Amino acid sequence: MEKNTGRRVFAVIGGGAAGFFAAVNAARLHPDLDVIILEKSDKLLSKVRVSGGGRCNVTHACFDNRILVKNYPRGERELQQAFSRFSTGDTISWLHERGVELKTEEDGRMFPVTDDSQTIVDCLLAEADRYNVQILCKASVHEIIPENDQWKITFEGAMPALIADKVLIATGGGRNESAFSYLKNTKHTIIHPVPSLFTFNIKNKALTSLMGVSVSDAKVIIPAAKTETQGPLLITHWGMSGPAVLKASSIAARDLEKLQYRFDVQINWLGSGNAESMFEELNEIRKSEAQHKCDRSPFEGISRRLWEYFIGKSDMNADLRWGDTSNKHLRKLAEVLTRDVYIVEGKTTFKEEFVTCGGVSRKEIDFSTMESKLHKGLFFAGEVIDIDAVTGGFNFQNAWTTGWLVAVSV
Repeated sequence: MEKNTGRRVFAVIGGGAAGFFAAVNAARLHPDLDVIILEKSDKLLSKVRVSGGGRCNVTHACFDNRILVKNYPRGERELQQAFSRFSTGDTISWLHERGVELKTEEDGRMFPVTDDSQTIVDCLLAEADRYNVQILCKASVHEIIPENDQWKITFEGAMPALIADKVLIATGGGRNESAFSYLKNTKHTIIHPVPSLFTFNIKNKALTSLMGVSVSDAKVIIPAAKTETQGPLLITHWGMSGPAVLKASSIAARDLEKLQYRFDVQINWLGSGNAESMFEELNEIRKSEAQHKCDRSPFEGISRRLWEYFIGKSDMNADLRWGDTSNKHLRKLAEVLTRDVYIVEGKTTFKEEFVTCGGVSRKEIDFSTMESKLHKGLFFAGEVIDIDAVTGGFNFQNAWTTGWLVAVSV
């Protein structure tokens, strides 16, 4: 596999969101380039397909870059510069120009109006076909070697080497340093990768028996990591999930790895207040609802099943009337509602949506072009860089933005 005479070759290693977006835009903007995508598996755009439960959370409806960058625990400063060139509105416009419309949900997440990730996949594949982007699957890269102002790309197995003028690395996050071994000849620094965006495993049968129950605005506090987040929380058969938990796991990713994923998590099920203010509120309820039973929640958003769990955990009886509750009852209930503590014993990540913090050091990349500071003609985009975000479409926006900058610069 050799370079076509008289034409420059741009090789994109990785057939995910960042790689595809860079490839199709580079082919459109630079007709003199031969663009080729090299994907090690037989599946293209795999994370695009599974994101958002198969609907594809394309981006987030945040149009102020100063706020947008706050959703990246790693990469905030660098992305401020990158987003000034291509941001949320540009993603929406790019898709609109190709007949793909997005909708915004209450939490700000944006999806195609079709609610089908295949819409995004088809759009990108159509662009690749339109601009003659060559795609090779099962092309597992072994090494990339700088050679006479070009790059020699070798592969696992019998596939012959490829000579390219420019190379983009867009292989996504790796579970360990060995996943980046193909970069050893570039001398780039690899920041130790650790999992991000994971759910909490809690071995508490009383809690997990409530699987499927959720609250819309809980506060999640991890004292050992000095981390506090807020948002929807979901009880699962293995513990806790939902945006508030996933955000906490992202922000505290490195601290939680050091703790070997064994730590206490404190939940404020109502999202605000403390035990003392809650006791005062419950005391007022005791007065106003004296003749009514305690079997129904006086708080909006707390389901009957969850309320009965709180009542039982507070050593109260659902048949007890509010007027018959003691201060001891109310103080215990106030603690449960605002400072409910659980022991987390491990994490759960989903293979298809696995996200890591770590990867190629941001210090070695020029974020105006996404080109390596160590080598001309070598670019990086997406999660292969030490950049990751909280849940909500932000990781994809990083992919679109960094992919676009490569396409313009290459």
